[in-house]
Amino acid sequence: MSTEAFPTVRPAAPLHPASAPPRWAVRAARLAAVCVLPSSLWRTALALGVPLGYTAEVLRDRFHAPGQGTVLMLGLSLLAETVTLLTVGLVRPWGETVPRRLPVIGGRAVRPAVVTAVAGTGAALLTLIFTVLPAVQLLAGAQSGMGLHGFWLLLMRLCYAPLIAWGPLTAAVVISYHRRHR
Repeated sequence: MSTEAFPTVRPAAPLHPASAPPRWAVRAARLAAVCVLPSSLWRTALALGVPLGYTAEVLRDRFHAPGQGTVLMLGLSLLAETVTLLTVGLVRPWGETVPRRLPVIGGRAVRPAVVTAVAGTGAALLTLIFTVLPAVQLLAGAQSGMGLHGFWLLLMRLCYAPLIAWGPLTAAVVISYHRRHR
């Protein structure tokens, strides 16, 4: 039997083959992913009914958990973790070629200009939402403990504090990706 009857399928070559990402960019991408994890775990615990310093009444009335709030909190955590996974993709081979296991688009080359534009916009929004706005609120003297006190307030703040670095770390990874693909 001839091998010509069954041609081998080769993965698509990236549009612009890039050099390997610098170590600092790989570390920044991983750190960005780690920054999001504590807040995702906090929301997931609340969604699953762990009170974390709140009363059952507050969980039900303010967070609508159990109920639609559970779906919203789990969805938000999943979205945040997906975004961080995409950030890691900027320093991995699948940031250049879509993995073959994905239906329809698998094996296709990624357009670096599109990736840079989308990821750069995302990094700017993350920086605005989680770095700039909290800094402005802090300077204005706004205190939001969402009804928590003592240990639980400290724990919540410790879970959400790493988000301050999420946007800038993502921006650094996007800049590295852009430099390697121009």
